[in-house]
Amino acid sequence: MKLVGKKAIIYSMLGLMQVGMFSSVAAAAPGPLHNDGSQRIAYLDRDDRHDNDRRRDHDERMRKENERHEREMKRRSHESEREWRERQERENERHDRELREIAALLIGIAIGSGSNN
Repeated sequence: MKLVGKKAIIYSMLGLMQVGMFSSVAAAAPGPLHNDGSQRIAYLDRDDRHDNDRRRDHDERMRKENERHEREMKRRSHESEREWRERQERENERHDRELREIAALLIGIAIGSGSNN
């Protein structure tokens, strides 16, 4: 009886271990109850749309700034040559600052989208 009891205990433990291993594998395997893949894709699509909105905003700001810069660089009828040159210098400095700010926004978008992946 001792030998039969020991064998029964050993085989039951082996059976339980196998069931335990296969249950964890079954839980990890993709199946009809697991929608992680589609949820992940939907999450990535949402981020892409958000990034596209920010890029569109960036492009719009860039376009408006360039149009404003062009208008400001033209000489006005009441300005002397010296006044115009001074205004051009100030405008170029302001324009460069604005472009750096817009570029920083674009870098922030790139870093933000890179950290989401």
